[in-house]
Amino acid sequence: MENQTTVTYFILLGFSYHLPVQIFLFFVFLLIYAVTLIGNMIIMVVIKHSSHLQSPMYFFLSQLSFLDICYSSVTVPKLLVNFFAGQTISYNNCITQMFFILLTALSEILLLTAMAYDRYAAICNPLHYVEIMNVAFCKQLVGASWAIGFFYAVINTLPVWKLSFCGPNVIRHFSCEFPSLLTLSCTETSMSKIIFFITGGAVGGIAFFLTLLSYINVISTILKINSAEGRKKAFSTCSSHLIVVVLIYGTGYFRYLRPDSASSVLLDELFSIQYSITTPMLNPIIYSLKTKEVKEAIKKLIR
Repeated sequence: MENQTTVTYFILLGFSYHLPVQIFLFFVFLLIYAVTLIGNMIIMVVIKHSSHLQSPMYFFLSQLSFLDICYSSVTVPKLLVNFFAGQTISYNNCITQMFFILLTALSEILLLTAMAYDRYAAICNPLHYVEIMNVAFCKQLVGASWAIGFFYAVINTLPVWKLSFCGPNVIRHFSCEFPSLLTLSCTETSMSKIIFFITGGAVGGIAFFLTLLSYINVISTILKINSAEGRKKAFSTCSSHLIVVVLIYGTGYFRYLRPDSASSVLLDELFSIQYSITTPMLNPIIYSLKTKEVKEAIKKLIR
C-alpha cells in the first residue's frame, strides 16, 4: 500500500486573484458584512423598543435578523482574514465551520416556514390569529427551528468526521461547505451523500411544501378580497417575506441538491455568496423598505 499523509489543514482558494483585486474584494465583503451587522441590529433594536411592533410577525423578524447575523458570521470573518493572512484553515476549524453553516442554513429555512405559517394564520384566519399565534407557540416554533437545525447539522457532520483526507487539500471555494469537502475525501463518501440527501431532502422538502401551501392559501384569500386597497394592504404584509423565501430556496437548493453533472466552481461560488453573504444583508433592507411599520419605526429611532 502507498504511504498516505493525513491532511491537517485545507487551503481555501475561493478568491485567489492578484493583490489589487483581492484588496477590492476585501473592502466589498467588509462593507457587506458591516451593512449586515448594522442593518440586522437596527431591526432587532427597533422591534424590541417599539410598542406597536410586538406582534408575532415582528417577533419572527427579529429572530430572523439575529439568525442572519449568525449565518453571515460563520463565513465572512474568516473570508476577510484569508485575503491577507493566508488562505489556510485547520481540519478541525473546517469541519466546525461546515457544522455551523448547516445549522444556521436549515434553521433559517425553518424560521421562514414559521413566518409563512404566521402570514397564513393572519390573513386566512384573522379572527383566531391572536389565539393561534400566542407568545408560547411562537417561541416554540423558533426553538424547534434551532433544535432541528442542530440535529440536522450533527447527523451530517459526524459521518464527515469519520472520512479520511489524505490527498489534495485545496478547496476551490471560500468556505468549508459540505459538497466541497466530500470531493477531497480519499475514502468512500456515498453514505455521507445518502444521509445528506435524505435528511436535506426530507426536512427541506417538508419546509418548502408547508411554505408553498401557506402561500397558496394566502394568495387565494387575498384574491377574494373585494377592494383593491384591501388586497394591496394584505399582500404588502407578506411580499417581503416571499422575496426572501425565493432568494433562499432558489440559490440554496441549487447549491446543495443539484447533481454532480451540473457542478461549476464559479456558479457554486456565486450562489453561495447569494444565500450566505448577500441575503443576510438584503433581509433587513427588504423588510424595512417593504414594511411600512418598520420603516416608520426606523425613522423615529433615527430622529
